Order: sequence, then C-alpha cells, then structure tokens
Amino acid sequence: MNAPERTAAFLLDEDLGEVKIEYTADTKVTNAGTFKLNKEDHTVGNLFRMQLLRDPSVRFAGYYHPHPLVHFLNMKIQTNNSTVAPVEVLSSAIEDLSNETDHLTSQFQEAIDTWKRENDTEMAAQFS
Repeated sequence: MNAPERTAAFLLDEDLGEVKIEYTADTKVTNAGTFKLNKEDHTVGNLFRMQLLRDPSVRFAGYYHPHPLVHFLNMKIQTNNSTVAPVEVLSSAIEDLSNETDHLTSQFQEAIDTWKRENDTEMAAQFS
C-alpha cells in the first residue's frame, strides 16, 4: 500500500536522531526565536499559543503547521525585553499547562467520587 506508516505521525524516529523540540534564535528580531515541535499538530500549537499569550512578558506567539502530511509545527515567540528569553517563557507555559491539567484531573476525580457517593446511597435505599 502506498501510505505512510501511521506511527510516523506521533513517534519520534530515534534512529534519525529526531528530538521533540528544537530551538533557533531569530537573527533579525531581538528577543525572539523559533521552536520546531516534532510530531505535533494544531492541538498542541494552539494550546501553547494561548498559554503564551497569557504571559505579560510575551509580545508575540504564533505557530504554523506547514502541511497536513508533515508532522511538525513551527512556533515563533518574541518577548518584551532581553531579561526574559523565549525558552524561559515556553518552559513556563508548559509548566503552567501541566499544573492546570493536574488541577482538572483532581477536580474531575472529586466530581466522580461525589457522584458515586450520592448515587450509591440512593441505590441502597431503593433496595432496602
């Protein structure tokens, strides 16, 4: 069959030396750089972009996915001043998203536990 391997869209090829994130500093714009995120698409790109734009030290954050059959995206980040590097704000955004995910997971688990407690007592009352 003339189709690419399905795992090529999400597994890094370690034989070729692929890494998850590559950084290139911008030579024309100060306090800016481009990150190449391998094996990612619009889901992660838009999530990172929105989180970066919440940061007051970020002047610009955008990404582009060159083609649907190419499994990477380029993210450009520019900060307001030279004291904060693009690498630092992306790292901070990833940490913030991780904390938000942990919070959502715990809230979801608490809601499930509450629902089970409320419904278990109702079920027990029906059969008594």
